[in-house]
Amino acid sequence: MKLSDFDYYLPEELIAQEPAAFRDRSRLLVLHRDTGQTEHRRFSDCVNYFSPGDVLVLNNTRVIPARLIGVKEGTGARIEVVLLKRAALNTWEALVKPGKRVRPGTRIIFGEGMLAAEAVGTTEAGGRVLSFSYDGVFEDILDRLGQMPLPPYIRKELHDRERYQTVYARFPGSAAAPTAGLHFTPELLERIRNSGIHTAELLLHVGLGTFRPVKTENILEHRMHAEYYEISPQAAAAVNRARQEGGRIISVGTTTTRTLETVTGDDGMVRPGSGWTDIFIYPGYRFKAVDVLITNFHLPKSTLLMLVSAFAGREKVLEAYRQAVSQGYRFFSFGDAMLIV
Repeated sequence: MKLSDFDYYLPEELIAQEPAAFRDRSRLLVLHRDTGQTEHRRFSDCVNYFSPGDVLVLNNTRVIPARLIGVKEGTGARIEVVLLKRAALNTWEALVKPGKRVRPGTRIIFGEGMLAAEAVGTTEAGGRVLSFSYDGVFEDILDRLGQMPLPPYIRKELHDRERYQTVYARFPGSAAAPTAGLHFTPELLERIRNSGIHTAELLLHVGLGTFRPVKTENILEHRMHAEYYEISPQAAAAVNRARQEGGRIISVGTTTTRTLETVTGDDGMVRPGSGWTDIFIYPGYRFKAVDVLITNFHLPKSTLLMLVSAFAGREKVLEAYRQAVSQGYRFFSFGDAMLIV
């Protein structure tokens, strides 16, 4: 299977540079995967496609202000750091730009000395392992000095950090938002629950995989980066109960989907637990857990587009994307949404 099979044309002006004025008023393209039929709605209409007894599964990770701007000790050269994964108490795996300036032993100073980091190693993906030193509480310092790690295609400054968080975000640790969930409001979630649809939460901290492009023409040669997940016994029971009673599993986002598919056995039962997943879902994959998918519009040639193509069929998905382009939908993290039923 070739990387070029997952390419499509996207005018740059359709890349959303800021959140919609109201979360649940984003546009919603509904794709019926059995027929390929599409409908064009508002996101708040999604509840009309759910049924009593279904369970809506949400990723409750919270994005940390993981982008730090510092200077190289001794030269004053500007260094940008994006924290990706905590390896130990004061040690993080990170993306560093420009990486060639940060060799093992290099020290980076942030906030006029409030925070310092020393490069102590490299990662398999070409990042750096940084050991931090500071006085006080690291999270408080990060909240003061850090910026939200918006994707590079968003060039407009984000004035309200909470707009890059879901309204149900609870557990800090992600380097990027699970963006399908950005469209929900507390009122919409309450309306969903009042309609007899259950909700369940799991956790997947979004890490390097979100930033890492596929560079191999043969997609089977691509290696996913592992991300940490947790699913509680209560959440697993809610999903299993819905399945046993004939309800559907509605996954909010590719991160939730990857977690559910990791923890679900061949018998269709979800096992609670925690760990690291590097699952790579592409066409040909047999889904064990997810029946309905809510997702945003993803980058060309990305693993996320491959996952969506596996769920609904590559040709149907690419045709839906062509319609979205022709009708001026907003794309990527702050863009509009798809509901695949």
